[in-house]
Amino acid sequence: MDATTLTIRNARLRGGPEPVDIAIAAGRIASIDPAGTGPAGDGIDAAGGLVTSSFVNPHLHLDKVFTLGSLGDAALAAYQGEGMGRAMHAIETAASVKQGQDPAAMAAAGRRALAMAAYYGNTHIRALADVDSKAGVRGVQALLALKEEFAGIVDLQVVAFAQDGIVREPGTDVLLREAMGLGADVVGGIPWIELTASDMQTHVAAVFDIAAAFDAPVSMLLDDAGDPGLRTTEMMAVAALERGWEGRVLAHHARAMQLYPDPYFERLIALLLAADMAVVSDPHTGPLHARVRELAAAGVTVCLGQDDISDAYYAYGRNNMLEVAFLASHLLWMMAVPDMEFLYDAITGKAAAAIGIDGHRIEVGEPANLVVLDATTVAEALRFHAAPRAVFNRGRRIDRDAMYELASIPE
Repeated sequence: MDATTLTIRNARLRGGPEPVDIAIAAGRIASIDPAGTGPAGDGIDAAGGLVTSSFVNPHLHLDKVFTLGSLGDAALAAYQGEGMGRAMHAIETAASVKQGQDPAAMAAAGRRALAMAAYYGNTHIRALADVDSKAGVRGVQALLALKEEFAGIVDLQVVAFAQDGIVREPGTDVLLREAMGLGADVVGGIPWIELTASDMQTHVAAVFDIAAAFDAPVSMLLDDAGDPGLRTTEMMAVAALERGWEGRVLAHHARAMQLYPDPYFERLIALLLAADMAVVSDPHTGPLHARVRELAAAGVTVCLGQDDISDAYYAYGRNNMLEVAFLASHLLWMMAVPDMEFLYDAITGKAAAAIGIDGHRIEVGEPANLVVLDATTVAEALRFHAAPRAVFNRGRRIDRDAMYELASIPE
């Protein structure tokens, strides 16, 4: 054990009756021993607080954080009102933020959001950047720079995202290829924004063509409106099966699912399972949401995302995934102890699996991506959604004081 660099002592694991010592070496969990028997040397005392895997945010529009002040409330009202029947109008209204968006301001806002993430124990994020005739690829460029800047603190997966459509925005497919060539990690689409079912299919096909060319995963915002006739979740699952992309596809939102008739919904579940397609839900950002309970009960991987931080679609947010789970507990009426455990999984292990992160669990040999909480139970962690006492990314202890200052978090 000479290579051990740090030991977290007196840690309580989820479901573990007795405290343990967790030794970290070479960025990984080296041992898990009964409390008081772990390796000597440098360490921290968890004092009986929970130690869990760090938090994962599989859905964040990082290129738009803190832009609400420049837009006003028009898009917000359209997106969240009238049963989400005007969601497309909201997206069209929100597009104005990209006209003349300053790359330096985008980077500064993104830096603040990532510092918040680190402070609140969120070490992995799938971050979307719009790619279209208005934004070009500057959002992707800004996020790639932030990815390098925060490497080892908050690990970013950058999504080149066709927010305003592909058929509706000619040339976007070319820009998506350019963005992937610059180093974006994931191809992102939003097929429901197109005007016809045929155009939606074309959009899905274009995204999978680009994904195949770059051997990349796919994320798509699907059926994000109060229209039970939207079927792009099905389109994406079918495409994944046809292209051999099982397990490399993530469905975001799928809010229209709440309005689907049960017989169709049951068939959709079968497709999602066959395609090994995970679903990320953000119930706090819109009045409709995916049918989380039923999906999870059927075996579909379901996780939670922050989605937005003070932008055209959501007024709040601070990259605190415990807060996201706390809100979901209310909105989904998931407050029994098993529900709480599910919600905690949905911001840790399930979220990691949804974006292709392996080994995000507390086991010997796995990467030491950990948070040390003051809370002693999951219920307490959700109730107070307080910042962790300590955060580790691959064994590196994050300087939370520095992140606090960078994030400008109010007292």
